[in-house]
Amino acid sequence: MVMGPTHAVSGAAAWLVASAVAETAFNFHQGPTTLALGTVACTGAALLPDLDCSGRVLKNKGGATVARTFGVASLFLAECVEKFSLGVYKITRSKKDGKKSNGHRTFTHTWLFAALLGVGVGALAYNFGRPAVAAMMFLLTGLAIRGVMNDWAKKQGWWIITLISLAVAVGLHQELPDHRPYVVLGAAVGIGCVVHTFGDMITKMGCPVLFPVPIQKRRWKDIGVPDKIAIRAGSKVEEKVLMPLFVTIAVAALLFTSAEVRGTVGGWMVAAGNLIG
Repeated sequence: MVMGPTHAVSGAAAWLVASAVAETAFNFHQGPTTLALGTVACTGAALLPDLDCSGRVLKNKGGATVARTFGVASLFLAECVEKFSLGVYKITRSKKDGKKSNGHRTFTHTWLFAALLGVGVGALAYNFGRPAVAAMMFLLTGLAIRGVMNDWAKKQGWWIITLISLAVAVGLHQELPDHRPYVVLGAAVGIGCVVHTFGDMITKMGCPVLFPVPIQKRRWKDIGVPDKIAIRAGSKVEEKVLMPLFVTIAVAALLFTSAEVRGTVGGWMVAAGNLIG
């Protein structure tokens, strides 16, 4: 069972909530295009940490949801990421850390990885502008589609996702204003990766988000909730509770980013206060 769809929707919800808070509390306004870019980027990035879960490249099978997004190409990328993550683990593990045969839930499931990736994406967007944004959105759009529309994507095949992602990337390259810093993309990617780890932390396995900070003499200490309240990936709790909750939060936050909606809600609150008074 997989948590791909839940990860993706939680990423969208997180970015829309952050955007609503930023606009309401700090007057940081995003136009429709910027908001859409950030939401799609955070949705896709919420699957990125699972690139450390590879499958069978030549047979185009197995692996995490994110690894199957672009067929053999993304499976090969996942294989490389998994081997790199395992290498990082082996080089840095302490005597208290156990041995591992694969790199799943190691380096890409840390907040250090999220920070480094977010800064790297922000730097690329800032220095290279529109072409870099279009290239990164090709990948992130594909991941977002595969996550949010997982069943549909499996039926259509990886090449349909690739074509849609390519069309989005070409359109963005043609339509996005030039000479603008798109560093917000880095924040969206970093937040998406962090949100993914929170989703994994409520499962029984947990993940080593605080690496390389030593905890109980271990650099790769898995952090999570107690087993009594931990959920199983693909469980009814995920399907019946978490998914509807994240969808509701995302829709509410999206509506609240609109000035018109905020004004209407504010008017209702004032009217209610007058009635109560």
